[in-house]
Amino acid sequence: MTPLDPQQQAAKDWFEALRDRICAEFEAIEREAGSDAGFVYTPWDREADGIAPGEGGGGVRGVMKGKVFEKVGVNVSTVGGAFAPEFAKTINGATEDAPDFFATGISLVAHMANPHVPAVHMNTRLLVTTKRWFGGGADLNPPIPYDQDTSDFHSEMRSACDAHGATYYDRFKKWADDYFYIPHRKVHRGVGGIFYDHLECGDDAAFEANFAFTRAVGEAFLAAFPPIVRRRMRHEVTDADMARMLEWRGRYAEFNLVYDRGTLFGLKTGGNIDAILMSLPPMASWS
Repeated sequence: MTPLDPQQQAAKDWFEALRDRICAEFEAIEREAGSDAGFVYTPWDREADGIAPGEGGGGVRGVMKGKVFEKVGVNVSTVGGAFAPEFAKTINGATEDAPDFFATGISLVAHMANPHVPAVHMNTRLLVTTKRWFGGGADLNPPIPYDQDTSDFHSEMRSACDAHGATYYDRFKKWADDYFYIPHRKVHRGVGGIFYDHLECGDDAAFEANFAFTRAVGEAFLAAFPPIVRRRMRHEVTDADMARMLEWRGRYAEFNLVYDRGTLFGLKTGGNIDAILMSLPPMASWS
């Protein structure tokens, strides 16, 4: 892969630093629960036709299976190359004649052992074609929703949005509500959050503004989610609670395999299969 320009390098460095902070916080929660679980990190190279090992970039997949976090994956990837012609038509700024791309980002999904602790998803990324833009978001996915948890999570996301755009929260909350919806079930996959895409960086000022917002989303996630985990992780669990969680996880898997654009992007660009599918829960059920 060609050397990164300063903006690409800055984004890559941030995503890696955010990963390290999130993983350290999650491991601290495991310690509080009396577990010595830790993340196992697996490097991977992007594989695609015509690409020699190392030329397409790659990433590091971090996975932890513990007492509180039944399965949590945190993946940071930095990849480049060319889209397949048909897929290029679906990507902002990519065409058959200009299929080259660069992408760097962080993707996180946590499935929890206790049904009273919500699962969560967060990802942010920089993508470069003939255009350059940021996208991402975070959403809360509780098998057993609590109004306080939903309110606290949305409050942090609203604060991040309001500091960078007066219309951001309302726009990006609606985008999440519309996106994280399972049409064949006619249900949302959780209690929402924010989702944004195509925050284009036509000049240095736009890059700095959109990068600052993307960093704010990462900070909001760190401020919002760990307190919710600590609040609920010792809650007593019944068989009915577990059955509800397993059924809900089935809905989550359906969304990610049928509708999620990130899953498709990873599969179409030669990403690491285990990293792409780390969003799937370790156990689920269908009636």
